Amino acid sequence: MATATAPFTKIRSTSGWRALDLRQIWLFRDLLTTLAERDIKLRYRQTALGVAWVVLQPLLAAGIFSFVFGKVAGLSSDGIPYFIFAYAGLLAWTAFSSTVTKASSCLVGNAQLVSKVYFPRLILPLSTIFSTLIDFGVALGMMAILMIFYGVVPTFGLLLLPVCLLLILMLALGVGLYASALMVTYRDVQYILPVLIQFFMYASPVAYAISQVPVRFHTMYFLNPLSGLFEAFRWCFFGNGIVGVSHLLYSAAFAVAVFVGGALSFRKMERHFADVI
Repeated sequence: MATATAPFTKIRSTSGWRALDLRQIWLFRDLLTTLAERDIKLRYRQTALGVAWVVLQPLLAAGIFSFVFGKVAGLSSDGIPYFIFAYAGLLAWTAFSSTVTKASSCLVGNAQLVSKVYFPRLILPLSTIFSTLIDFGVALGMMAILMIFYGVVPTFGLLLLPVCLLLILMLALGVGLYASALMVTYRDVQYILPVLIQFFMYASPVAYAISQVPVRFHTMYFLNPLSGLFEAFRWCFFGNGIVGVSHLLYSAAFAVAVFVGGALSFRKMERHFADVI
């Protein structure tokens, strides 16, 4: 007669890649989709403008940028109408900034859930990506209308747009993961981060072309990984701009490294979240 074996738990090291424990994310995929749906519903519940605000915000900002930088400052937009030029930059910037903002505050905003229920905490920042993608899709539809209105013919570079967007989101999520872990212990991160985000907006080619930056500053300017990613993002629409292969490879490698480093740091600090949040 065979004897039943007692169940056992195998404890493994959580160092290196094992610390990410992607299998746990897959097991809790239903929770991931539920949290994503909740964020989307809360975002547009009881709002007068609703999804329209996703389009109005970059449109208003593009109008201001085209007046200040195009008319007053007289900066060049590399032969592209300044309004649609600025709108394209704002598409990339909004995807980056909204992801960083939402991912960084997701733990503090769900403190009751984190302190009482077990689940892979990495699911919370990952769930914020869905609302960003929906907003991006709506704003991208307006971009198509603007391209038709201004007579801008799309190029084959549009095929690389998902790759550029993926790298931008990876960089944003990596920053958001690290910031969210820090914000659990140091709440003043929520006040410092918006200032830094605003600074990087003007230190990146959002409202102006890289061609307007003096050549002697290009080496220092491209140390900002957003410079290469945003210029490549805009190139996907218009097929022009300063997009060096070395700059793009640097930005891509930087984005992947920040994402992996942010995820590993998040998992390392995760064990203390429930105690201090």
